[in-house]
Amino acid sequence: MYPTKTIWNFLILICCFFSCSQNQEVADLIIVNASIWTADENNSNAEAMAISGDKILMVGKNAQALSYKKSQTKVLDLNGQFVTPGFIDSHVHMMTGGRSLLNVDLRNAKTPKEFSQRVGDFSKTLESGEWIMEGNWDHTLWGGELPQKEWIDSLTPNTPVLLFRLDWHMALANTAALKFAGIDKNTPDVKGGEIIKNKDGELTGLLKDNAMNLVLDKIPPMNTKQKNLAFSSAQTYFVSNGVTTVHDVDGLNKDFESYSVAKKYRANKALKVRIYAATPLNEWRKLRDMKDESDDWLKTGCLKGFVDGSLGSHTAAFHDHYSDNHDDHGLFINTSDSLYNWILNADQEGQHIFVHAIGDSANHEVLDIFERVVSVNGAKDRRFRIEHAQHLLASDFSRFKQLGVIASMQPYHAIDDGRWAEEYIGSERIKTSYAFNSLLSADARLAFGSDWAVAPASPLQGIYAAVTRRTLDGKNPTGWVPEQKISVEEALRAYTYDAAYASFDEATKGALMAGKLADFVILSNDITQIPAEKIREVVVLKTFVGGRKVYDRALQN
Repeated sequence: MYPTKTIWNFLILICCFFSCSQNQEVADLIIVNASIWTADENNSNAEAMAISGDKILMVGKNAQALSYKKSQTKVLDLNGQFVTPGFIDSHVHMMTGGRSLLNVDLRNAKTPKEFSQRVGDFSKTLESGEWIMEGNWDHTLWGGELPQKEWIDSLTPNTPVLLFRLDWHMALANTAALKFAGIDKNTPDVKGGEIIKNKDGELTGLLKDNAMNLVLDKIPPMNTKQKNLAFSSAQTYFVSNGVTTVHDVDGLNKDFESYSVAKKYRANKALKVRIYAATPLNEWRKLRDMKDESDDWLKTGCLKGFVDGSLGSHTAAFHDHYSDNHDDHGLFINTSDSLYNWILNADQEGQHIFVHAIGDSANHEVLDIFERVVSVNGAKDRRFRIEHAQHLLASDFSRFKQLGVIASMQPYHAIDDGRWAEEYIGSERIKTSYAFNSLLSADARLAFGSDWAVAPASPLQGIYAAVTRRTLDGKNPTGWVPEQKISVEEALRAYTYDAAYASFDEATKGALMAGKLADFVILSNDITQIPAEKIREVVVLKTFVGGRKVYDRALQN
């Protein structure tokens, strides 16, 4: 039970009288009467925190924190509310995600009719020449039939449309977009992609992986106004979910680049989230030659490449065939030789390397490449990352630890894909899919994220997914592949300290400790104490970045 307000104010005055003169440092903000999960193994729980500027002065007891108080110090009494380090989302597509907030939303469209109607209605809001993009549709919601351009052509005769499946490895283009890009039934397939045609050899409008670039490369880039709106929308969305740092895997990708916008926001002190911006792996020379202007807000130095596609688009690369198509093993977006040469050279330059791998063959291949690079370039602290690491061979779990490879995973995908994954890859392969527990048992390090806009950028939803593994259709109340569940604290660590480690930032963020950045989140409930199935109902009350409040739920209502 906490003291009454009168007694509490008296205690504050006493603490200040006897202690202020002994401290040279003065807090700008003091948090008291909190339940703080610190991510600090030596001081895992605390009740108070003192902050000066953008740094933490101390984390511990109320009386100790109040010794840093002077007349200008703000004291925030949380009355037992739960505090965590600011969440780090280790895998986002910031600019396309921001654009998706402003575009047609097909994520929960449950019928072809609803799909078509939403596209048609949205087209009426556009000016001439504007594209309809994003969409993020999920064909499993209406039984698995893939959309066709005929669903939207009559509704968008003069509006070019490119709508992505929610995994971004397949897209639907309407006839206007196909004509704009110069694609017809005689256009040859591209390596690492597919132009899907019907039984008569006619275009369906569907493009897989590298084939999407035939349209993407022709689309006019967003103008300055559109970029600013998308970026602003994205960072507002992040902080409302308690996300204080993002690893933007498209940060310096010419098609979806957010870095130049972030630089302007940083110069104007308008950034609300910290950003680790990636460059495409095949452009490693560009990163080598780029001036490093990294600071606590905006950081470069990493590269992101691809091995394969996605499970939902049948482009994830597997050793064995897909269970529902015995002629299909998925595909490799880039050759092994290309990947090896890019990674070898980038590693020699000291660059940080992420590689997207979904299928078990793709993951095995990238682990082999990492091993070859280590044997050539020698041992060092390189922190290779595999983005997604979704479907693994049991024999590969131990290699993550052996090679120091971080599994950068998105737990929400498990409860989404778990609705239909067994149909695609069978009952045996799902046992090592989204294998959080097996990786931790092999002493591998997990860094969690969302893959937004593929999935919601909500760490609370991600923690719920990792802990319960309850699929979105409600058909797995005890968890899909339940042996791969992990604890709340293990999931929290993957969203905080280990996510900071995954960007070489563990010295400055990821835990609430003296000297670290004052990035923290106040939640409506203590997620370590409530039933796991209730975690998805918890809300973010306030988000602080560098000691500054950037989100307050109370002000949104």
